[in-house]
Amino acid sequence: MSRATAVAVGGSFSTTARRRRELAVPVRCSLSAAGLAAVAPILRDLKMKCDTPLPVLRHVADSMSADMRAGLATNGGSDLKMILSYVDSLPTGNELGLFYALDLGGTNFRVLRVQLGGKEERIIDTEFEQVSIPQELMYGTTEELFDFIVSGLARFVEKESTKFHLAEGSKREIGFTFSFPVKQTSIDSGILIKWTKGFAVSGTAGRDVVVCLNEALVRQGLDIRVSALVNDAVSTLAGAHYWDEDVKVAVILGTGTNACYVESIEAIPKLQGSAYGSGKTIINIEWGAFSTGLPLTEFDREMDNESINPGEQLFEKTISGMYLGEIVRRVLKKMAKASTLFGDSFPEKLSVPFSLRQISFIIEEYILNDWMVIHPCYHETETMTLSTPHLCTMQQDDSGDLDKVGLILSGTLGVKNSSLGARKIVQDICDTIVKRGSRLAGAGIVGILQKVEQDSIGQIFQKRTVVAMDGGLYEHYPQYRHYLKEAVAELLGVEVFKNVFIEHTKDGSGIGAALLAAANSKYFA
Repeated sequence: MSRATAVAVGGSFSTTARRRRELAVPVRCSLSAAGLAAVAPILRDLKMKCDTPLPVLRHVADSMSADMRAGLATNGGSDLKMILSYVDSLPTGNELGLFYALDLGGTNFRVLRVQLGGKEERIIDTEFEQVSIPQELMYGTTEELFDFIVSGLARFVEKESTKFHLAEGSKREIGFTFSFPVKQTSIDSGILIKWTKGFAVSGTAGRDVVVCLNEALVRQGLDIRVSALVNDAVSTLAGAHYWDEDVKVAVILGTGTNACYVESIEAIPKLQGSAYGSGKTIINIEWGAFSTGLPLTEFDREMDNESINPGEQLFEKTISGMYLGEIVRRVLKKMAKASTLFGDSFPEKLSVPFSLRQISFIIEEYILNDWMVIHPCYHETETMTLSTPHLCTMQQDDSGDLDKVGLILSGTLGVKNSSLGARKIVQDICDTIVKRGSRLAGAGIVGILQKVEQDSIGQIFQKRTVVAMDGGLYEHYPQYRHYLKEAVAELLGVEVFKNVFIEHTKDGSGIGAALLAAANSKYFA
């Protein structure tokens, strides 16, 4: 971890070390029999309602397939938007030159540049930077958000070194990865349907987001052409397909979640009669809105009711990184009020709803190796609360006393005295919520695969098929990955599962957007 990275996430190494020394190791106390008796029925009920046996997974997978068909048949036919991406040809490897990418999909945005060398050299060099978005801009105006983003892009362009160079006669072009629901109108334009992932920026919904970006580019005096608008799932599929032509599906599992896949034009009834012709295209599912057959608990419903979009994005609220820690917090809050799980006093921080400013999974490897190095970064906010990185660390704690669980409870929730019994219960809750989410995500993947297989017998299950995965939740949470693949294997069976490869694509969305900018360049055929 570089010093620059340390500063970016909230402090210098010296500051981190000082806070590390200052945070006392929590003292253990015992969990009484009465306290355990009060907690047991809550935990038992939670496990029962979160259970995902094969029949539940099968129902979710079948419902995903059915909702996909309904969404392809007519606009508004199901919860799934099934949005046409206008990506009709994927990068071939022949692309040449310097291209940029801007990736906006959560509490950070990334800027990236790629030097492409054609079939022989492929990707010659890349550079990227990540910028944290101030929380007030997530609730601000369109102009404020896009001006902030373009100012970051402009600073990045200014640092362009001599190892990157434009082809003669060309200007800079950029692929814009915008990972929110958009009604695509062409490869380089799209209308924002609504904000998700905790964003509530005014004046953007119903507008073309490329126009919003272009206006900010003009205000900042930056000469760069937006040649492709895609979401993170589509750009991940493009980036992965660049290296492996067997990639048919892409799934994002990070702060939020989405999926896309390669579809035949003939299988899209709502396009029949249009001038689109035949061939294949990428369909953006917007699967976060899926809701059929999900095993939900009182904690999910409470969280949904108190969210900025009640009744919407239920699949996302069940499986994605932004919400898992909040669900666990709500379970612990009920247990702590009903028992002496954390001693005689109630930890007041358990009453604080999740903050939208959560630790980025970009630094997750350091959380796993030494949670105390990362924990002080939470001084970014006035409150500290459970996030998915905390769940990951607690779930992997295999020490005899579950020391990391105790440290997180102390530092994040203010629980100074946690017994080993209480820590085991917390770890069990984390496992229950994460297992449900990851297995449901696996069922969603199977739903996509079986829909395409039913339309083209043998083209998915009887040959090598790759599902490209990206997002910090999938990349850095080992138990999540394990449970997801386990669910896919259960649903498909051993023989079919041998042909399905679920592979992580590192930085697929950034590279993919740059590749799609090249594939749709104004200057190259």
